[in-house]
Amino acid sequence: MATAALESLPAPLRSTLRLKTKQQELLLRVSALALIYVLAFAVRLFSVLRYESMIHEFDPYFNYRTTLFLTEHGFSEFWNWFDSESWYPLGRVVGGTLFPGLMVTAALLHRLLRALSLAVHIREVCVLTAPFFAANTTLVAYAFGREIWDSGAGLVAAALIAVCPGYISRSVAGSYDNEGVAIFALLLTFYLFVRAVNTGSLAWSLASAFGYFYMVSAWGGYVFIINLLPLYVLVLLVTGRYSQRLYVAYNSTYVLGMLLAMQIRFVGFQHVQSGEHMAAMGVFFLLQVFFFLDWMKYLLNDAKLFKSFLRITLTCVITVGTLALGIGTASGYISPWTGRFYSLLDPTYAKDHIPIIASVSEHQPTAWSSFMFDFHILLFLFPAGLYFCFKRLSDATIFIVMYGLTSMYFAGVMVRLILVAAPAVCLISAIAASATIKNLTTLIRSKSRSPQTVSGKATGSKAAAKGAVDQSLPYQKNAAIVLLLGAFYLLSRYAVHCTWVTSEAYSSPSIVLAARGHNGGRVIFDDYREAYYWLRQNTPSDAKIMSWWDYGYQITAMGNRTVIVDNNTWNNTHIATVGRAMSSYEDEAYEIMQSLDVNYVLVVFGGVTGYSSDDINKFLWMVRIGGGVFPVIKEPDYLVNGEYRIDKGAAPKMLNCLMYKLCYYRFGELTTEYGKPPGYDRVRGVEIGNKDIKLEYLEEAFTTSNWIVRIYKVKPPKNRS
Repeated sequence: MATAALESLPAPLRSTLRLKTKQQELLLRVSALALIYVLAFAVRLFSVLRYESMIHEFDPYFNYRTTLFLTEHGFSEFWNWFDSESWYPLGRVVGGTLFPGLMVTAALLHRLLRALSLAVHIREVCVLTAPFFAANTTLVAYAFGREIWDSGAGLVAAALIAVCPGYISRSVAGSYDNEGVAIFALLLTFYLFVRAVNTGSLAWSLASAFGYFYMVSAWGGYVFIINLLPLYVLVLLVTGRYSQRLYVAYNSTYVLGMLLAMQIRFVGFQHVQSGEHMAAMGVFFLLQVFFFLDWMKYLLNDAKLFKSFLRITLTCVITVGTLALGIGTASGYISPWTGRFYSLLDPTYAKDHIPIIASVSEHQPTAWSSFMFDFHILLFLFPAGLYFCFKRLSDATIFIVMYGLTSMYFAGVMVRLILVAAPAVCLISAIAASATIKNLTTLIRSKSRSPQTVSGKATGSKAAAKGAVDQSLPYQKNAAIVLLLGAFYLLSRYAVHCTWVTSEAYSSPSIVLAARGHNGGRVIFDDYREAYYWLRQNTPSDAKIMSWWDYGYQITAMGNRTVIVDNNTWNNTHIATVGRAMSSYEDEAYEIMQSLDVNYVLVVFGGVTGYSSDDINKFLWMVRIGGGVFPVIKEPDYLVNGEYRIDKGAAPKMLNCLMYKLCYYRFGELTTEYGKPPGYDRVRGVEIGNKDIKLEYLEEAFTTSNWIVRIYKVKPPKNRS
């Protein structure tokens, strides 16, 4: 029918509309990419549709607050901003203690929209920044897949990463965190670098350096790039794949990227002074040695003479390098690895030495169920993709193999780093899916041939073998059709799984909680915003709020009040002081609060609603962090035979510490469940041990409607009341 309609058109128009095969291919590819782009953006909007346009989690509230400051006061004021409302009484130099890439990006997008006469509030830009960059990441994934394999693998990679839960977890609408733009920058830097290695082009190398600069400005995860690239170059050198292309690509990227990265105040001179960056510098000098030796080999033109020269040169280089590294480390010029870096290499390091890192749930080792939840069938396609890469080794496939293996190792060490592994898993899985589907379709489309008489030198046995192959072809075709249908079925299940995970697991803002009522209907708990609104409206503007560090950013951004500690966690002693106050008796805690000028104390309690992420469940980490600085706090004092309890069998110090009192004050009078005694904690599943709680130095100021957030006022000293 379409053909008949085409034939009825005039000849010139008919020839214009009739596309060549390559043009049809290009049209299909562009159309598919456009659909994938829209899908990647739309699938991340569940949270906006189900709740409202809001910022999620904890850290994004600091990012939103600083972005708002940037748009209102300009970049100069932002870069030199001293925030007196954080870390009282220390304060915080904002411009020198953050990665500004996310804020600057959102501010530029906001300015662009305003220039186009679109009156959009900066909050809406912040909410939609992560989905926008996730959609852009699909285009980079396509280009990267095409560079390392072919355009088919690129399209599959774009489709897989568009809905991959491992990436969606940090890129839904409202997830205004650094990773929202950083994964785009990470993949872009890798693609541009591989392109530079493949072509030897200075332009691509410089583009890679600028991509690296954007990554450095956006997220501290740039350390992964600055260590993976030299490791990759080292592998190419060891395997005899040194080339001028590699020399140009790495040197240009490293030198320009390092100089640009130094412009970020939070990074400064770490590229030449930090132990975490020394591998990149070492490989840079190693490349110069390779280039020099290659040049000398050409000049000497004598194998024996060059061998002696090589021995002397390597001895000198190794000696000088070892001495330089040793002197730099001993003198303190080269700083040692940070605790976070050590914890990636040794998963037990943080738990033993830095409890504040181990206390964060996303820093825990990854369970197998999390891999399955975030990758689904990609977990099985990944090894197959590695097989195809090894089967067709090139500089590009070696890079993606190294990216995949290293990122999967780090993802196993820390659940948060599944995000870094997601692009590699999608790309390698795409290679497996694309190559398999291509092989199966080729087999299905091949035509069977009847055995012909073999002439000349061909033997009868060869003819018989060829005939047997041709006769078995229908069976192979049937098997290929079954396998192809199976592959499409598994990919469809992957799409269904990703949509469900995005909708149910990753689109619920932590600041607004949802549950199912007895009738199956949805119940919304908006206690956090209720508490912050009360703080903003009912406390003096200079009031100081003490809470655990998890809630600091939200209190400052939404309550507009000064906090003692927040999520930046740069000062372990200050956080340990708050932990000591929470785990001390009320009179001891009162002295600490007076020394910090605390006016109000905020705690989060889930015993009424069953909200498990409350301060009672976090309390042991407060004890450990406090005890790490103040030996007077000892974890065994809060345990009974090594068991953490809050019922009548709990330790006496546990039953009388400040945190216990603030959470369970008046709770003993409340019936939370039918058939359970008053004071029944729905999270811990027990009746509390101390129902007769009296407060001497604090008084209840406000408790939210569902008891999730409780605020207490610190009484002034008696001689000042």
